[in-house]
Amino acid sequence: MSNPQQLRYSKEHEWLSAVEDGVATIGITEFAANALGDVVYAQLPEVGDTVTAGETCGELESTKSVSDLYSPVTGEVTAANQDVVDDPSLVNSAPFEGGWLFKVRVADEPEDLLSADEYTEFSGN
Repeated sequence: MSNPQQLRYSKEHEWLSAVEDGVATIGITEFAANALGDVVYAQLPEVGDTVTAGETCGELESTKSVSDLYSPVTGEVTAANQDVVDDPSLVNSAPFEGGWLFKVRVADEPEDLLSADEYTEFSGN
């Protein structure tokens, strides 16, 4: 399992793309997707919602369990991935590509986000 070097990671197993024009893309890691099992339902924050770093902003349901979705940053949601809502299995099959979850206009980025190497060490894989 390889965590893309250009992303930053939270200890809640979300990834965050580089901020471009003030907006970052957020998803869950391959490690989290594998731990969840087959994702069958995704409840994502809606465009216009405000999310807060470290707080619940949605939910992913799998054949194994239900897991809260946490935002790694504070800001306003600018997009939610309707493809994932329509086909939640994208979270498992392409967690770093088509399985992204939502985009946020970042107001505040915490300093405790991890590099790919730090996240690999933290998650033990």
